[in-house]
Order: sequence, then structure tokens, then C-alpha cells
Amino acid sequence: MLTFDKFREECGVVAIFANPEAEKLAYLGLHALQHRGQESAGIATSDGLTSRVHKAMGLVADIFTEEVLSKIPGTLAIGHTRYSTAGDSALLNAQPILVQSNKGSIALAHNGNLVNAAELRSRLERQGSIFQTNSDTEVIVHLIALSKEQTLPEAMADALRRVEGAFSLVMMSNDRIFAARDPRGFRPLAMGRIPATEGHDRDTVVFASETCAFDLIGAEYERDVKPGELVVVGPEGTTSRFYSTPAPQSSCIFEHVYFSRPDSVVFGRAVQTSREELGRQLAREAPVEADLVVPVPDSGVTAAMGYSAESGIPFRFALIRNHYVGRTFIEPSQSVRDFGVKLKLNPVRALLKNKRVVLIDDSIVRGTTSRKIVRMIRNAGAKEVHMRISCPPTISPCFYGVDTPSKKQLIAANKSVEEIREYIGADSLAYLSLKGLKQACGEGETTSYCSACYTGKYPTNIIDVEEILPAGATSRR
Repeated sequence: MLTFDKFREECGVVAIFANPEAEKLAYLGLHALQHRGQESAGIATSDGLTSRVHKAMGLVADIFTEEVLSKIPGTLAIGHTRYSTAGDSALLNAQPILVQSNKGSIALAHNGNLVNAAELRSRLERQGSIFQTNSDTEVIVHLIALSKEQTLPEAMADALRRVEGAFSLVMMSNDRIFAARDPRGFRPLAMGRIPATEGHDRDTVVFASETCAFDLIGAEYERDVKPGELVVVGPEGTTSRFYSTPAPQSSCIFEHVYFSRPDSVVFGRAVQTSREELGRQLAREAPVEADLVVPVPDSGVTAAMGYSAESGIPFRFALIRNHYVGRTFIEPSQSVRDFGVKLKLNPVRALLKNKRVVLIDDSIVRGTTSRKIVRMIRNAGAKEVHMRISCPPTISPCFYGVDTPSKKQLIAANKSVEEIREYIGADSLAYLSLKGLKQACGEGETTSYCSACYTGKYPTNIIDVEEILPAGATSRR
């Protein structure tokens, strides 16, 4: 499997209430959220009486054919696309999780990571709970089922008060959709609406990790689900409550740096706006005399546009990405240097020859890919290569639903900026400052951000990653 030296996406969730083609809208919503996880996907539906689920390993379009969707019709649906951060990469951990419980039928899909999952799981197993997966998400299902609260909304609120960490989740009963975010608001979750039409006289209420999913299904973005809020949509309408006391806001700033699509509104702010300003701020902080600004596609494109606009240096697509690289490939028997990077990227030699290049990317994780790209650009004839990164050095792993390497694998945790520059072979290297990052992402305007991956200061009590995972689970960080 070909992988780039990047942080892995987390997960994406979508929910549809009151639409005769709920399963198809959930499918389209997941298609728009495919960038958030390419490992597995699933959709659970309800027709008001019976709930069904289909999930599989692979990409959304490959899993959900017309034939498959015809077998899970419903007026309610929730969907999930996954990359594992806690729990094995296997079908048993694909979501949504659908169970029959003493509270009725429950389907749950979760984006995030619970830092107290192992402790809760051990306690539940001692009480007799039998787990079917090694995903942290299943802990929430057991807490709901075992809650002494009589109604499902109360049981869900009770369960959410017991978990710690990052979660934006959607849940479905036979006749209701639930949506909730953790009290610190780590992960995004937006609420929207498809207006009633002549053939369907009721508004369709929708939820999704990013608003780009709304654009595809014709929904209007209304607002974000607030941190600590539980929204319930049922036959009687939409109700909302706060299940938890307020906590300091800690929205993941990397959503604006890399994870979210530029056409989304995340945490109440347009991602495109943030990324362009990241590039502008980077140009102000780390100027350099050069002939071209070149993005590492696709993650560096918007920041590179901002850097070019601020610096006046022309922007050029001098690295071309092959978008048709699958998960497997046949490598020639004779070893080709940097084969994996060459399979994805190819330089435009006519643009690079004898040029001084500013190379823009969103991050450097281990440094191995950056090193290969710099070498590729030099081999294409560039006279100088100046690397600029649109965020600060990443020195700590994330415990809130992002797949990051351990600290010993993060190059910035172990080397100085000058040592990294020397390792990747650039003529100069500069990162955006933390102050510049927060300013570019509008901290204080709509939210406050978690920047633990740049500072090592976590907003929750963190224990070692191996302790977080359930017994037998595999860390994918």
C-alpha cells in the first residue's frame, strides 16, 4: 500500500432525518467526506420500525452500489467513513455500530478518540459486558444500554458525561436522530436542512462532519452543533440540551491546516479563508527571494496561493499529482529511487529549470517525503529550493482522533529546524509561528483551538497511548 508521510485523516460522519431517500443522501454525504477516511465505510438506516446496516472495508463508491443501497431503504440514516486511530483496521471495527438493547435499536457513528476508553471498558467487562469490537466507540453503546436513565436521550446524555476525550457523533434509533459533540468541541459537526419540496412536504434535517457534504446533497448550513450539546430530531421536531457543564474550547486547529476540505465551513469559519491567510502570514514571517511559489499538491495549494499573493512571487503548479494511484501497485523489480513519491508526483521540468523555488506544504511529519520531494525538484533543474511550512513544528502526537506517529518518530521533536533543513536538503526551511497560525485561523472569533501537537500541552489529562487502547487493540498513530 502506498502511503505519504502525512497525518492520517480521522473519520467522517453524516446523518439524515425524514427523507424518503435517506440512504442515498447518506451515501452522497459520505462520498463528500471520503478524504476523512479511506479504510472502511458504513450506513445504517431505519424505516421507522426496523433498522439495518451495511458496512465494508474500502472506499464509499466501491462499497455502496445501487444494489446494496436498495437493500437498506429508510427515511432515517447515519453514515461513517473511517480511518482507525484506536482499534484494529478490520471489518469488525467498521461503523456504524448497530445493536439491539434494552433501550431499543441503537446505531452509532463516532469521529474522535476517547482517552478513558480502556478504563471504562475494563469496568464494563467486570460488570459482565461483552464487547464485539476493539474500537473505543463501542464503550459509548454499552454505557447507554447500562444507564439507569429510562429514556434514550437521558441515557445518551448520561453516557456522554462519563467519557473523556474527543467525540463528534451521530446516533439513530428507529425513529430519531441524535447528534452530539464533546464539551471541548475538538472535532467539527455541522447541522443543516433540506427545505421541503412539492413531493416531500417536510424539511430534512442533516448533520455532517463538514459542510461540503451539504453542498452535494442540496442542504443549507444552519449552524454547528455546540460543544457539550445533544441535539435530538424526532417526529415531534428538534430539541436541544447541554448534557455537560461548559469546558474551555479546544477545537482542533489542524482541521484548518490540513484535514478539512477548503470548500467547507469548520468551527464557524471558512477553511479556504484560513488556509490563504496561513500562506500570507508565512510570507510575512519567512520571506525569501525566489522565482516561483510551488505547492506540494494537494495539501499545500491554498497556503501557496496566499504566500504568492502576499509575496508577489508567481504561483505555479510545478508538481503534478497523479490522482489515480490505487492502494496497491506493482513496483519494477529493478529498484527505482523514490518510487513511491514518483508514483504520486512528477515535476514540470520546463517550469523548474534554473529557478529559485519556494516549496509550500502544510506539515513535515517524519521528513522522509519532504526529503524526496526536494531531491525531485533539484533533479528537475531547480537552482534553489526553499521549504516553507504553513504550521509550527509538530512535536507531540495527538490523542484526540488523529493518527499521528509517536514522539520518537516526529522529526521536529528530535531535531532542530536547521537539522531538519539539512536532512531534507533544502536551501532554507521555515515554519509558521504558533502566534501566526492562531491569528490566521481566527482564534477568538468563533472558537479557541487545541494546539497540543505543536506545544505538548494537552487540554485533558493524557495517559500513555498504549494505556488508552483496549487490550488487543493496535495503535495506528
